[in-house]
Amino acid sequence: MKILIIEDDQRVAELIQRGLNEHGFIPTMAYDGVSGKKLILNNPYDLVITDIILPKLDGLDLCREIRQVKPDLPIIMLTALGTTDDKVEGFDAGADDYLTKPFEMRELLVRIRALLKRTNGAVNNTGFILKYDDLEMNMQTKNVKRNDTEINLTPKEFKLLEYMLQNSDRVLSRTEIAEKVWDTHFDTGTNFIDVYINYLRKKVDKDFDKKLIHTRSGMGFILKAE
Repeated sequence: MKILIIEDDQRVAELIQRGLNEHGFIPTMAYDGVSGKKLILNNPYDLVITDIILPKLDGLDLCREIRQVKPDLPIIMLTALGTTDDKVEGFDAGADDYLTKPFEMRELLVRIRALLKRTNGAVNNTGFILKYDDLEMNMQTKNVKRNDTEINLTPKEFKLLEYMLQNSDRVLSRTEIAEKVWDTHFDTGTNFIDVYINYLRKKVDKDFDKKLIHTRSGMGFILKAE
C-alpha cells in the first residue's frame, strides 16, 4: 500500500516513514504542501498523511484542493492543534481522520488500517490485500486471484507480482526489478527477468481480455489496466 507523508518536521516524518516501512507499507515523503500536491496529482496513493501547518500550502487548503480532484482518497491529518474547533475545521476541509501530536505509532497504524478498510476494503482481518483492477493478492494466505479465478504462482513469480502490484502504474526497469525482487545486479547478458515476466503473463493475462502486464520498449515493464 502506497502512503504519502506530508510533514515539514523531518524528524517526525522519518519516524512515520520508519514505522510504515516496518509494517509493510510503501511511504513517500514530501516536506511542503506544494510538493505534496504535485505528488498526489501525478501518482496513485492509497492514503495521505498530512500535517496542517506546512510551508507554501497549508494542510487545510491542500486537503480542499485534493478533494476537488480525488474525492475518495483517504486523508489523515496530523497536527499539534487539538481543540474541537481545530478538528472540526480539519474534517470540514475534507479530512477523513485527525490525530493530535504527540501520538503513538501504533495508534496511527490502527487509524490507517481502519480507514483503508472502510474506504476501499484494502485491509481485512486476515492480513493485507494487494489489489489492482480485478487482480487480488492476499499477503497472509499467499493466494492470488483474478476475477475470482485462482492463479497458482511459484515463490519467485509471487514476489515479482507483489512488487509490480506495490508499484502499479509505474514503469519498472530491469535493473530495479533485479535489485528489489532478486536482490542482485542485472546482467545485461541474460534475460531471466523477461523470462519471469512471460511466466506471469501466461498466468495473469493469457485467459483474460484485459491485459495488465505491459512492456515499455527500452524502459522496462508496467502493471497497468490498458
